[in-house]
Amino acid sequence: MNRKSDPLTPISRKSVETRKKKFYDRNLDGVLLIDKPAGMTSHDVVHHVRKQFRLKKVGHCGTLDPNATGLLALVMGKATKLSNRLMASDKLYAGVFKLGEATNTYDSDGELQSSLPVPDDLSVESLNKVAEEFWGDQLQTPPMVSAIKKDGVPLYKLARKGITVEREPRLIHVYDFYFTRYEAPEAEFKVFCSKGFYVRSLAHDFGEKIGCGAHLTVLRRLRSGAFKISEAHYLEDVLEDTFSELEDRVISMTELARMLAEKKA
Repeated sequence: MNRKSDPLTPISRKSVETRKKKFYDRNLDGVLLIDKPAGMTSHDVVHHVRKQFRLKKVGHCGTLDPNATGLLALVMGKATKLSNRLMASDKLYAGVFKLGEATNTYDSDGELQSSLPVPDDLSVESLNKVAEEFWGDQLQTPPMVSAIKKDGVPLYKLARKGITVEREPRLIHVYDFYFTRYEAPEAEFKVFCSKGFYVRSLAHDFGEKIGCGAHLTVLRRLRSGAFKISEAHYLEDVLEDTFSELEDRVISMTELARMLAEKKA
C-alpha cells in the first residue's frame, strides 16, 4: 500500500504547508472594511475572506467580540505591516447596558453574579451626569475574558477553567461617553475612546457606580480612526464577489499612506 492510499499514514507538516501555499496563491494589498455580523469571531471573518479569495496574507485590526457587530478592518498583503499603526486609532462605539444585573464576563454571555433593584429615579439626564465621571484619563481593569496574557497565557483561557487572576489596570482615555435613551432596565449609549478600551469593563464599572450593577448586551463599532461604518461592506456581499470586484472594494496602499500622513499632520 502506498502513502497516498493509506489513510493511517501521517501527513508531514511540511506537506500541509506546501498545500496551503499552493492554495493561498493570490496577492492583494490594502484594507477591506467589513460590517461584522453578530455570532462570528473576528478570526472567522478573516478565515472566510482569505479562503474565498485564496489570499496569502490577511489579518484584522482590533478584535470585536463574537456578539458585537460593526466596523472590522481587514489588512491584506503589505498592509499587514501597518496593523499596529491602524490599531492605535481611537474608536467610536454604540451599545446597550442592562442595569440591575452583573455577570462574570461583564456581558450577556456570562453567568449572573448579582441582581439588584434598579433605582426608580434614573433618567437619561441622571445617567449622563454619572457618565461624565468617566471622561478623560482613566485606569481601567480589563475583564477576565480578554486576549491579554498573564504569564504567557491569554486571560480568556484561564477564565474558561474558572480561574480568576489579578489584572493590572491600564491607562485609557474617554473623549466622550453619554446616554441617548433609557427605558428601564436598558440604557443606550455612545462612547468615543482610545485604543485598548474595553466597553464591557465600562458597563461593569458604570453599574458599580450607580449601585445596582450592569452588563453589556449590545455593542456596535461605528468608527476606528479615519474608517467609518458607512464605508464598510456586508460580509455576505463580499463573499459573492469576483476577485476583480473585491479589488474595487479594497482601500489601496496609496490611499492608506495618504490617510496616515493626514493623521500624523
